[in-house]
Amino acid sequence: MAKQKITEGAILEISIENEYYVYAQILKNRLGYAFFDFKSESKLIDLSVLIKANVIFILMVYDDVVTEGRWLKVGKLTIREDLLIQPMKFIQNEANINDFEFYNPNTGEIIKAERSQCLGLERAAVWEVNHVEDRIRDFYLGISNVWLEQMKIK
Repeated sequence: MAKQKITEGAILEISIENEYYVYAQILKNRLGYAFFDFKSESKLIDLSVLIKANVIFILMVYDDVVTEGRWLKVGKLTIREDLLIQPMKFIQNEANINDFEFYNPNTGEIIKAERSQCLGLERAAVWEVNHVEDRIRDFYLGISNVWLEQMKIK
């Protein structure tokens, strides 16, 4: 696997079980990755189709997925306007499950929140490569994902 640098705007090609390819983009400040709702049985040649693709989710992933070449950089696109500001995430205190905070991935700011305000948000977490690939696979199979279920508000 090729060594790569994490580059803002880079498009990553992800092979799911050697059956199809999906694509993600490294977002501003390299903290989030946008995963596009686009799958293909062959490698994508024209990356511009991603400009209008819906986004399945935005997650933080461990750097080694890129730096160790698990997901290959196949090009670069300007980050779309709707992806310049990443959505808020939530933090739930494991010791006191009624204690919630918002995490702003754009600024790193953490502020107090109510449980009801956090419903529908992603949990602030850095995802392992196999968990992300499982989540993508499950999305296209239309089934519940075990890792996402573990991340839901308790």
